[in-house]
Amino acid sequence: MDFTLADSQQAVTALAAEILAGAVPDRGALGPEAPASTGPWKELARAGLLSLGPDGAGPDSASTDGLGLLDVTVLLTEIGRRAVPVPALPTLMTGALPLLRWGRPDLLPAVASGELILTAALRQHSPDTWTGVPYASQAQLVLVPSITGVALVNPHAEGVTLIPTPSSSGQPECTLRLDDAPIEAMLGGPDCAEDLYQLSVAGACAMIQGAVAGALALTRDHVATREQFGRPLAAFQAVSQQVADVYIASRTIHLATLAACWRLNEGLDAAADLAVAAYWCAEQAPRAVRICHHLHGGIGMDATYPLHRFSALVADLVRYLGGAEYRLACIST
Repeated sequence: MDFTLADSQQAVTALAAEILAGAVPDRGALGPEAPASTGPWKELARAGLLSLGPDGAGPDSASTDGLGLLDVTVLLTEIGRRAVPVPALPTLMTGALPLLRWGRPDLLPAVASGELILTAALRQHSPDTWTGVPYASQAQLVLVPSITGVALVNPHAEGVTLIPTPSSSGQPECTLRLDDAPIEAMLGGPDCAEDLYQLSVAGACAMIQGAVAGALALTRDHVATREQFGRPLAAFQAVSQQVADVYIASRTIHLATLAACWRLNEGLDAAADLAVAAYWCAEQAPRAVRICHHLHGGIGMDATYPLHRFSALVADLVRYLGGAEYRLACIST
């Protein structure tokens, strides 16, 4: 099986890496809330990396204008690799792609310019309350799935209450309450809601993949240059074995995520692959970043050290996925 990325995905990876290299927060900045339409988000928009095309609508599209699903996946991976706080997961994977795939492409130009921030309410706590809605306070539209389809709701409309809640990374989240709030439009039917949930899992796995890879790269460079007893830490067998464990976890997350996203992009049944990828991410990613902290020694406990950006992002994304036990139950059922 050939896991080589297509030319378009390699181009997205290279361009995103170039843009985001200069957008890494200062040491200790864990993503304080700021206008989402500024900074690196605007740079991604100017580079055309927020522009989705018909390829994102499914495998039957003949056009190649704009990003498709797999292109968005590798973009999210690069964002995760640098832990840059931008609303890419909610806006692109759970916002723009569902709009494109289910009949509202008219909203995509505003996404491409970086002006329209989207999000989705995916964790329903009660009939009128959803928790952990990322960037809800900055979004102009929230996608709310139901048994009849996906509703588009203005989070700033009458009847909508947003309650800010903390996150590990500092990126903004809210609890969303709807009390007879107006629905601006409806997308699709039950299949649309299921597609939204699958896209959210694929996007979270893609970002976790990048975050683990970023933590591994930082740790690799540290143990290669930090010396103890006159030798680099990497020369000690116990250290190299733990780095190898993180590498294996990272590569497995990559392959499981790529396989699931490929099936989703091709219009194939991706439920089982997404379930496996989500479980592996939820189970192995926190363990991998803990090993990275351990291998850094005392500096790994310093909240101003860049490694904390990756572990905080992983913590948020694993919670977004529901945790390892929930994901294991999804596989079992």
